[in-house]
Amino acid sequence: MQLSLVIPLYNEEESLEQLHREICAVADENDYDLEIIFVDDGSTDQSWATIEKIAADDPRFRGIQFRRNFGKAAALQAGFNAAKGDFVITLDADLQDDPKEIPDFLRQMETGLDVVSGWKQRRYDPWHKIFPSRLFNAAVSFMTGVKLHDHNCGMKCYRREVLDEVSLYGERHRFIPVLAGARGYKVGEKVIAHRSRQFGHSKYGFARLLKGFLDLLTVWFLTRYGQRPQHFLGTIGMMVIALGIVGYCMQAIQLFYMYCQLPQSIGVELTATKIVTGFVFALFSPYLLAPVLIGLLFIALGMLSELVVSKTIRTDTCYSVKKVIEERS
Repeated sequence: MQLSLVIPLYNEEESLEQLHREICAVADENDYDLEIIFVDDGSTDQSWATIEKIAADDPRFRGIQFRRNFGKAAALQAGFNAAKGDFVITLDADLQDDPKEIPDFLRQMETGLDVVSGWKQRRYDPWHKIFPSRLFNAAVSFMTGVKLHDHNCGMKCYRREVLDEVSLYGERHRFIPVLAGARGYKVGEKVIAHRSRQFGHSKYGFARLLKGFLDLLTVWFLTRYGQRPQHFLGTIGMMVIALGIVGYCMQAIQLFYMYCQLPQSIGVELTATKIVTGFVFALFSPYLLAPVLIGLLFIALGMLSELVVSKTIRTDTCYSVKKVIEERS
């Protein structure tokens, strides 16, 4: 099969039939061999009844219904597991993504890209959604090195092998290009038209931004240090210990300088005793002890993390093979 469309949805009954007509028009015009998979993420309206009606009239349409709302990442993963196409395109069911963009996505893939992400260059959203989104996209691009203008765009195209290697949970769906890039796949983007919402309302609020930044930290850590956590935690520990040693040296120098300024009437022996005592007190001061203990704690945590990784990691996930030269007789 050439193409699979995976469409997650939650309470979108009003838009599904129009989306069906638009997809069919594009598929018929380009003679695509495709399947369309609707994933109903626990809708409480008549979305599933509409999907059943569409699927009964068009064998290219399939449906997956969740028992409750599990989130977009789970819906996409269910769709990816069911998809059979060589290419998989995701789009939202709210009609803001235009199916007419599908041919351009496939043409972009022909240039050698493995992932093509949509970029809603001109958005029909209120400013309080656009501004935080731009901050988030800039942060993701900076921290991960995957330079995209719109990581949150729901319309993306993937090669089948990318989705076979990337697993989704939580809210990691917006980071699929990042996860793919970390495994060596080529990621690009294309400008797409963004249409204003015709039915219903957005399912996301301000909390999405906060969760997105927390997920960004998780993905950044996993893609860089997921198989070597001691390199991250141990580095922090060594830096904290080094700061403690510097603090101790500064305090010791200060004590030495202070005792050197004592009047000469005080005996040399008494002065030496005080200097030695000062150094001992400095050694057990919180300026040194606290950083050392914290640093050792980070190192110990890194060792425990390495132990967990060594017991749970699968060797076939440590790399991604692009080509193989088979043995010749």
